[in-house]
Amino acid sequence: MEGYPLADGAGKSIWHRFSHQPGTIKNGDTGDIAADHYHRYDEDVRLMHWIGLDAYRFSVSWGRILPEGRGRVNQKGLDFYQRLVDMLLEHGILPMLTLYHWDLPQALEEQGGWLNEDVAKWFADYADVLIRALDDRVPLWATLNEPWVVANHGYRIGEMAPGHAEIQEVPVVAHNLMRAHAHAKRLYDETGRHEMGLVVNLEPKHAASDSQADRDAAQREHIYQNLYYLDPPFFGRYPDGLADLFGDAWPGYTDEAMAELKAPPDFVGINYYTRSVLRAGTQDPFLKSERVVQETSMHTTMGWEVYAAGLTEMLEHVAARYGKVPQYVTENGSAFPDPERDADGVVADPQRVAYLKAHIRAVRKAMEKGVDVRGYFAWSLLDNFEWA
Repeated sequence: MEGYPLADGAGKSIWHRFSHQPGTIKNGDTGDIAADHYHRYDEDVRLMHWIGLDAYRFSVSWGRILPEGRGRVNQKGLDFYQRLVDMLLEHGILPMLTLYHWDLPQALEEQGGWLNEDVAKWFADYADVLIRALDDRVPLWATLNEPWVVANHGYRIGEMAPGHAEIQEVPVVAHNLMRAHAHAKRLYDETGRHEMGLVVNLEPKHAASDSQADRDAAQREHIYQNLYYLDPPFFGRYPDGLADLFGDAWPGYTDEAMAELKAPPDFVGINYYTRSVLRAGTQDPFLKSERVVQETSMHTTMGWEVYAAGLTEMLEHVAARYGKVPQYVTENGSAFPDPERDADGVVADPQRVAYLKAHIRAVRKAMEKGVDVRGYFAWSLLDNFEWA
């Protein structure tokens, strides 16, 4: 989105390093330019205002603020976000700020990154810089974006930065992510004046049949994705079944270590795109499951089934399990081929329009059932350098 990741004294991130390694990204693309939001943010904000947006969710690049990950503050990087927030407010657009969307400073990665227990303090110190600078103008904060993706794709599968593929690292990384959230949230409770939440990507895990094996496969995936990163901050414990899933790779934690994780977010942000229909199998040896493609359903170009009812289901799930916590749909959208423009230059985009309408109706259905949904953010404002 921002592009120019090293501009004005910013430090390298793990995604900068990863995307510049041959073979990691399709076509050798990088985020060096992306949508050039870093230089065109004023134009982008005016476009937001023109189309009638009343809120904008964005993330801060840790390395723009602290080039070495800790210590020295890069004022030019901080000034960029100050200008962005000010311009949003001038145009009547409410800012929602995410502290971490996967771009850990490379300098910290070289000290162990999310495998180093000190990372929770590093993260809280980084959060403190931003809270002091922006909390007078930013009413909604999120600590982490999709910690499941960080641990699963970056440390189990290895297809995202930092590119590890070691199952024993996953619970260590996940634990430190939860500690980082807790440290930042407790800091905000002491020094902040608004709300700080946590953003997770959730999806229904449906069994392909009524067989016990398929139901067990769906439950394993549900625990691993949907419960892993919300149970700790709300309950101060990991969900039942998680230790069994990891087996010998599970570190084991003391009661004191578990208590450190309890830091209930002021809101839960849900990123929702699709569901998974699962059966027992070997496609994923760790989870002992495989996905069953729903041939009669519409799918996006990502291969994801369009299943709006799942958004209602997950909003209700969070309300049922974690109580009356406010919720936001922090990401929801679809990838389809761009249609041609007509003679007047207008883009008729029926697939994306239908997707958004169906999912907004799904949000309304959850609200009618009593779920406290405070807002909805479509993904995304602009074409951007995705985590390809």
